[in-house]
Amino acid sequence: MLTTTKVVIGDMMRELVYYVAVSIDGYIAAPDGSYDAFPIEGDHMAVYLSDFADALPSHVLAALGVQPPGNRFDTVIQGRASYDVARAAGIERPYAHLSEFVATRSEAASPDGVTFTADALSTVRELKRREGLAIYLCGGGSLAGELLPEIDRLILKRNPVVLGDGVRLFGATGAVVQNFDLVSCRRFESGVVIEEYVRSVR
Repeated sequence: MLTTTKVVIGDMMRELVYYVAVSIDGYIAAPDGSYDAFPIEGDHMAVYLSDFADALPSHVLAALGVQPPGNRFDTVIQGRASYDVARAAGIERPYAHLSEFVATRSEAASPDGVTFTADALSTVRELKRREGLAIYLCGGGSLAGELLPEIDRLILKRNPVVLGDGVRLFGATGAVVQNFDLVSCRRFESGVVIEEYVRSVR
């Protein structure tokens, strides 16, 4: 594994971090929303468990016997479609170890411990003004496109797979230029590359 030195940014406002698996051609899921094509075995998995355990669903952490470290994220925001995948499996709070927000225009009551918001952009801006760890943007692509102006850091788990079609990294976002600087790139024997970018200050 080849690791480059990560740049540490000084004191700054709480970050919104888009941490997501993506194909070579920029899709985070197949057309049906599945991501089975992404490898779940290999030397990259140890890093997912050590460096990014806070971003694992609570039931996955429990199954692995891993306690969330609580040192990277303390809040998660995700789109309704992503959230409904968990609800369909009978899981009301997929990230029970985090403060959970779901972007949805549904007027249905949210489960205990989950906050529904119809204005994700305003919610994120308010969360950034509060003290805390980074905010984990879980997806999906449409929400990431909506929140792109507020994304401070991208952590892309680039998988050695071409999907050809599916859910785009930033959904159907129109032509827009947002500059980011590459600060870290970790390559694994599995073929996975973890690329980390921070919003450019230029």
